[in-house]
Amino acid sequence: MSQHTYRLIVSCPDRVGIVAAVSGFLSSHGGWITEASQHADQGLGWFFMRYEIRADSLPFDEQGLREAFAPIAKEFGMQWQVTDAQVPKRVVVMVSRLDHCLTDLLYRWRSRETFFDIPCVISNHEDMRDYVEWHGIPYHHVPVDRNDKAPAFAEVMRLVEACEADAVVLARYMQILPPDMCERYPGRIINIHHSFLPSFVGAKPYHKAFERGVKLIGATCHYVTEELDAGPIIEQDVIRVRHDDSIEELIRLGRDVEKAVLARGLRYHLEDRVLVHGNKTVVFD
Repeated sequence: MSQHTYRLIVSCPDRVGIVAAVSGFLSSHGGWITEASQHADQGLGWFFMRYEIRADSLPFDEQGLREAFAPIAKEFGMQWQVTDAQVPKRVVVMVSRLDHCLTDLLYRWRSRETFFDIPCVISNHEDMRDYVEWHGIPYHHVPVDRNDKAPAFAEVMRLVEACEADAVVLARYMQILPPDMCERYPGRIINIHHSFLPSFVGAKPYHKAFERGVKLIGATCHYVTEELDAGPIIEQDVIRVRHDDSIEELIRLGRDVEKAVLARGLRYHLEDRVLVHGNKTVVFD
């Protein structure tokens, strides 16, 4: 890890004096801001802010920062949080049989290219057990009965809670999560969809794109909500395709985009760079 910092994340109704109040508060305590991002959405009348502050410049710890900042947060009606950048977030990864996104995340985790912990991998198939366990990560096989999915997802939620997960990543997990799971973890379940949403939602988007004769295909990283493939979008990207590319070629190219988009989207989430408001996001990348 690099320099130890705390992250202060704020969103609130826009008004005069927010930046002055926050910066003045930090300055009054000797706080050294190493990164500052802010955005005012004039249409919504909403303000978004992300500060990183050197931990050793403050006279208190993470909890002390929360307590000291609370009166300012109350004054401005803020939705806010303080996180310690030195503490890795715990990410449960869920996967089915397609392994390209999982293997990419495992490489980034193992190499510490992305800073997070993986307490376990959950799958509805056994296919990836040996590869995951080779990394020293627990693997839980939770088969899903298509006629009665409730017991499987009850077990999934039990495992997620037992791991004290900060986030869940669907790395091509080919099952639709039940509404109660989406409600329990708002803004904490990240999915990669192999399409440039909102186009070609649902299954087999590459086949739909091929039939449509598109010139661009893409991938979308988004938060999971009860409405299928319609949650707040974190990151997207596209790649150009040719008229003579086969469906197999579209799928190969698309998987490259999927890996990159999921990796970036997860990193933004882990670094507290994604602020959700309604069904939109502000991403301080």
